[in-house]
Amino acid sequence: MELLLKWIHNETAARFAFLAFTTLIILGLVRLFQPYLVRGIKEASTRYRTRRFANLVGYVAIVVAAISIFSDQLGVFGVVLGVAGAGAAFALQDLVAGVAGWFVIAFGRFYKAGDRVQLGGIRGDVVEVGVLRTTIMEAGDWDKGGLYTGAIVRVPNSASFKTPVHNYSAEFPYLWDEITIPIRYGSDYPFVREILRQIASEVTTDDAAGAQAEWRRLAVKYPVGSTSADPSVTMAPAKESVEFTIRYVTDYRTRRAQRDKLFTRILEEVARNSDRVTLAVQGAPVSQAGSRPPVGPPRDRSADS
Repeated sequence: MELLLKWIHNETAARFAFLAFTTLIILGLVRLFQPYLVRGIKEASTRYRTRRFANLVGYVAIVVAAISIFSDQLGVFGVVLGVAGAGAAFALQDLVAGVAGWFVIAFGRFYKAGDRVQLGGIRGDVVEVGVLRTTIMEAGDWDKGGLYTGAIVRVPNSASFKTPVHNYSAEFPYLWDEITIPIRYGSDYPFVREILRQIASEVTTDDAAGAQAEWRRLAVKYPVGSTSADPSVTMAPAKESVEFTIRYVTDYRTRRAQRDKLFTRILEEVARNSDRVTLAVQGAPVSQAGSRPPVGPPRDRSADS
């Protein structure tokens, strides 16, 4: 009881108790007012940033309160914290690197919640940027269309120092993609090139216009050269076929849907013009000019954008 009374009458202990009480009040007010702050905000990313900003304001208020309460003892506390901080920095290197990574990510604008990134070998959409870790909703590789796998992955923020950070949506939310169509020798090559170009232009016209506008904005900020977002078709001979490659621009979120549209339209045009163009079947013997073996599905050799 005597120790308890001494602790109660101790000035430093009383200040700590008052700081703890103030912290609880501040955190309670932040939690109380958060629903009112995000009310009426429809965009999920804006609601998330608003809640994070409210939390940050609360933390700053706690720090200000601590400085005010211990203002006359800052010199002593500064020495103690300096010595303790040096030891803690050595013992908790990973923790310090994670916090430093959070500052770099936040103020360097590497990425934010909602961006499609590749960080520490993990590709997906950023769900949350925490003080120590970034939470990512994992997406499959590009060959599988970049669809969600369902896994939630938490990557240490220190990975931003150790590995490249790929952001597929921040500055330029478009990708250049390619599909390869094998055409049987003896087909009408100029006709094939023209119908592939027309199909690609029809399917990707909206993405091409959006990408061109985004590229012009990007060129104002960075010293990038001029480029065209219009689709292109190139031809190259292969062992068993003539390979036509369609290169086009697409939104990173609709890449798989665009591929589906392109292949559907290509198969329809090939079937409609079977007297002038025939798809090659991988592994089948090369036919003589003018012959038309059965039509098979196109072979996809996508480029990892």
